[in-house]
Amino acid sequence: MKNIITLDKLPMNKQAQIEQIECTGKLKRRLLDLGFIKGTTIVPILISPSKDPRAYAVRGSTIAIRKEDAKSIKVIVNG
Repeated sequence: MKNIITLDKLPMNKQAQIEQIECTGKLKRRLLDLGFIKGTTIVPILISPSKDPRAYAVRGSTIAIRKEDAKSIKVIVNG
């Protein structure tokens, strides 16, 4: 069985695969443009002192995402 959670709940330095983006409009387009595509590996690597936003390693880049936006991205946790 797949362990599917939202991106905001993925532990630091834990690898996952993007399963689904559940937002619409400009935000979805922006996430897709940044490489947030189904099957892509994503890893949370940095967290700001205020805990929001968090930075993720995606396709060789580091991208910061607000917690509010990360809640709309479902991932499959590896292992």
